[in-house]
Amino acid sequence: MPEVRGCRLPDELLYDVENHIWYEEQPDGSLKLGMTSVATAMAGKLVAYTPRKAGRTVEAGKSCATVESGKWVGPAKSAAAGTIVAVNEALAANPALANEDPYGAGWLVVLKPEDWTGVKAALTPGAQVAAKYEAKMAADGFAGCAPACPG
Repeated sequence: MPEVRGCRLPDELLYDVENHIWYEEQPDGSLKLGMTSVATAMAGKLVAYTPRKAGRTVEAGKSCATVESGKWVGPAKSAAAGTIVAVNEALAANPALANEDPYGAGWLVVLKPEDWTGVKAALTPGAQVAAKYEAKMAADGFAGCAPACPG
């Protein structure tokens, strides 16, 4: 599993490094999306998670949810267009799950993508993500995740 500046990035996921979002292909062809450990470390403890409702469509590059921490409020952008088929109700009840378990219990939404083949080609596989994240963190002046950073 790649680790960059203390931030873990699981091999089996695909990454949109620019927007700090991970993608996991599901057996039914849908995608589970979440924030990377880098995103949650940069944001700090999340205090609110407001997803778009199941059944709503998302345009590529647009928000599938809004997340808020003590120092940041912003969109979680999906690289893929599609329809939201599930939202993480547990995360809505406890937004800090994204900090505690960003690749497990802290997922954001499940999306049924429209053009996954085209989008997938633009994402970075986990095994190749370390160099891109190192460059992104350097450009953003981000020192890295704390030693106890989950993931």
